[in-house]
Amino acid sequence: MVTRAGMAWTATVAALVLLILLIAFIVQNQDAARVRFFGLDGTISLGIALLVAAVGGGALVAVAGAVRIIQLRSRNRRTPTPPP
Repeated sequence: MVTRAGMAWTATVAALVLLILLIAFIVQNQDAARVRFFGLDGTISLGIALLVAAVGGGALVAVAGAVRIIQLRSRNRRTPTPPP
């Protein structure tokens, strides 16, 4: 049987492994990439540019998911539950 402490340690180890892989990815992709965004123009490391893009995409997905959850909870509160 897996305890909560065991699950927490497993999640911690998995997060550390992912962090190490992310650091290796960034270190191996140090080529300069030109980035243009809404009038801003500059160069940045390719690994960092991809990391920023991934974090931005994840944030957009999290916001869309949160809005959908709020919609469903609001709809659930408005509709009465039928008696059993």
